[in-house]
Amino acid sequence: MRLARRYSAAAVLFVLAVAARPWAQTSTPRPPQGRGGGQSFPAQQRPPGDPAVIARGSGLYGVYCRACHGVDLRGGDQGGPNLLRSDTVLNDQAGELIAPIVLKGRQGVGIMPPTPVTPDDARAIAEYIHSVAATMRGQGNPPAGPPVVLNVLVGDSAAGQAYFNAKCATCHSATGDLRGIGGRMSDPTTLQNHWISAGGGLSRGVRGRAVAATVTVAPGQKLEGTLVRIDDFHVVIELPDGTQRTFRRDGGNPVVELRDPLEPHRKLLPTYTDKDIHNVTAYLVTLK
Repeated sequence: MRLARRYSAAAVLFVLAVAARPWAQTSTPRPPQGRGGGQSFPAQQRPPGDPAVIARGSGLYGVYCRACHGVDLRGGDQGGPNLLRSDTVLNDQAGELIAPIVLKGRQGVGIMPPTPVTPDDARAIAEYIHSVAATMRGQGNPPAGPPVVLNVLVGDSAAGQAYFNAKCATCHSATGDLRGIGGRMSDPTTLQNHWISAGGGLSRGVRGRAVAATVTVAPGQKLEGTLVRIDDFHVVIELPDGTQRTFRRDGGNPVVELRDPLEPHRKLLPTYTDKDIHNVTAYLVTLK
């Protein structure tokens, strides 16, 4: 009995001693809290980029990336993902993860085409993305500062009309399907994003439109239908009777031919220059 009382007393004294020492309650100090995910996660910290490279990347981002990913990187009208929450952006250090995606795009129908820039330009875009992400507040909020006001009406409408006649008039008409588009879309930025994305069709991939597909499963044996899904491993088509067939892809087998009504838009997208975009927008605004 006496031995049990001695152990009980010793246990009480130990608990009181620990309670009196706050530093003994934890062995791992908390990381410093601050703005941006990198300050809470040391593995994702990186030094600030070169201001000149960031400035160049800002201009390139505005031409090639803004419509899809937004002015503040939180996603644009063409359906691009929020880059502030991107694992690729968080783990990239010097463009090694971002630049390959910029240069090669995301494979598939209407996902993300390659960007016609040099490797150095792609790294400059990555530096700009990091410079914006570094100012991010909690939960993916936009960077601090006043709202961004854009003025996209800086092009030459006559040059835009000439470009339209040369590149677009085969499928579209200012007096037909585009008649009055400048009045229907009074916001120039909305109008610009609309025509670049082919009415949003490019960002939706195969969803919302019919893409005819022919799958050659053997010499002289072809199946035709509507494309449901395609990636590097499988292609799925819907046959005229409503059933779906899935084919495993191995390199170039089976041969898949797609007839996408938006293919001309897909081919033009990587060729647009900043001047082309602003000129065509200035022209379309005049179609009241």
